Amino acid sequence: MFDHIVFGVSDYEESKSFFLKSLKPIGIVVVDEGPLGIELSTDGKSSLCIRRNGEKTTPLHIALVAENRHQVDEFYQAALASGGKDNGAPGIRPEYSSHYYAAFIIGPDGHNIEVVCHENESQLPDRE
Repeated sequence: MFDHIVFGVSDYEESKSFFLKSLKPIGIVVVDEGPLGIELSTDGKSSLCIRRNGEKTTPLHIALVAENRHQVDEFYQAALASGGKDNGAPGIRPEYSSHYYAAFIIGPDGHNIEVVCHENESQLPDRE
């Protein structure tokens, strides 16, 4: 539905590092970087744009899709290791649906970053 989401950050280098490391598990790559900031994407169709504005903005809730639950877990660990603050460990969120598996991290500017997977139990690989 969205083509791109744009938001400013107070410390561009810190945020750039945080987002690149935290979102690597879901395949985020740099599409472009220039004077305005950086454009990130997983598919080249929609993008997350981080802009250099030098001031804190109103925190956003940004939810990104993972292909599987393992990516959600990896995001959570990478985001914590990159300085993010826990806002909800990976797990099922039954208040949304019985197969809404997500993790939440507060990023450098207070943005609530969520990675979610919508796999149901029948889509999970066998674990023996």
